[in-house]
Amino acid sequence: MQSERNIRKHFRFYGRVQGVGFRYRAYYAARNYGVTGYVKNLYDGSVEMEVQAPEECIDKMLLAIEKGTFILIENLEVRDIPVKTDEREFRVVDS
Repeated sequence: MQSERNIRKHFRFYGRVQGVGFRYRAYYAARNYGVTGYVKNLYDGSVEMEVQAPEECIDKMLLAIEKGTFILIENLEVRDIPVKTDEREFRVVDS
């Protein structure tokens, strides 16, 4: 039962975001707030993440990630992208 409309966003996080538990914090936050999508480390040291849920759930997930010990987000790129209607889970993608 979802009263709010799903949106989908693409994020790219820069800073101290690899080797600090970022992806797994994102995974557990996504499960906690009903967010689908994926997160993966990129070759340049940044982290890419696509998320889909009502905007309020995405915002709560981001706050939970930012509270992570050792994580330091220095820069963030974000853009809206089309919703994937058949997506049902959040995955950690191995690099």
